[in-house]
Amino acid sequence: MRAIWTGAIGFGLVNIPIKLYSAIESSSLDLDMLDRKDQSNIKFKRVNEKTGKEVTWENIVKGYYLKDHYVILEDADFEEASPEKTKMIGLHAFVQLSEIDSIYFDTPYYLEPQKGGEKAYQLLEKALEKSKMAGLGSFVMRNVEHLAIVKPYQGSLLLNKIRYEQEIRTLDELHLPSGIKIQKEEMDMALQLIKQHSKAFDIRKYKNDYSEDLLKIIHLKDKGKRATIRKIDVDNTMAEDLLAKLKASLA
Repeated sequence: MRAIWTGAIGFGLVNIPIKLYSAIESSSLDLDMLDRKDQSNIKFKRVNEKTGKEVTWENIVKGYYLKDHYVILEDADFEEASPEKTKMIGLHAFVQLSEIDSIYFDTPYYLEPQKGGEKAYQLLEKALEKSKMAGLGSFVMRNVEHLAIVKPYQGSLLLNKIRYEQEIRTLDELHLPSGIKIQKEEMDMALQLIKQHSKAFDIRKYKNDYSEDLLKIIHLKDKGKRATIRKIDVDNTMAEDLLAKLKASLA
C-alpha cells in the first residue's frame, strides 16, 4: 500500500507521527468506455473553452470566481489557510461511537506509526480501547478540511472521515407516511418475523455477487455465447394484502 497522507495525530501535548492509507478498495469490475463502432478507448481531455486546445497539467491552476473575475490559488495559499491542519490530525474531543449517527460516517483509513512514534501510537490505541471512546478531530487532505474520528481497530488505529451536519440533506422533500393505523396483529407478526431471522452480524458471509455474475457473463460473451436474461417481477405488497403476506412469511 502507498501512503496518501503523512503527518501526525495530536492529543494533548503528544504528537504521534503517522502515515494514512486507504482501508478500502473497490470490488466492482474495472470497465472501460469504448466507441461501439471500433472498440477504441474513449479519452477525456482538459480543453481550454476559448481556444479548444488541450491544456497540460502543469498549466492548470485552481481559481475562485469572485464578482466578475477569478482569483488564482497556489499550493502555498491552501497551506496558509490552516497550516497546522495540513500536517496534524488534532484530536480535540473524545466521544462515544454510539453518539454518532451512521449517516455521518464516510471513508475509512488505516493509520500506521512512523519511526519513533510506535509507543505513543500503541498507548493511544490501548487507551481508546480501554475507555471505549473515539477521538474526534479534523485535518486537511487534498485542499479540503475533513472532520474525522480515530478509533481502535484490530490492534491498530482506524480513521473514519465523517460528514459535516450541513452536508446531510433534510427529509423535508420526501413524502413519508404518517398517521397510518397499524393493527396489533400486524405489528406482532412483523416483530416475530424479525426475531425469527435475527442472527449475529458476520460480514464474511457477504460478498459482491453482482460483480462475480457479471464476470461470468463476460466470459460467456468472450466464447460467443449469450447470457440468459432473467426477468424479475417484484410483487409489491398492498395494504390489504399485508396481513396475509406476513402470515405466509412466518410459515
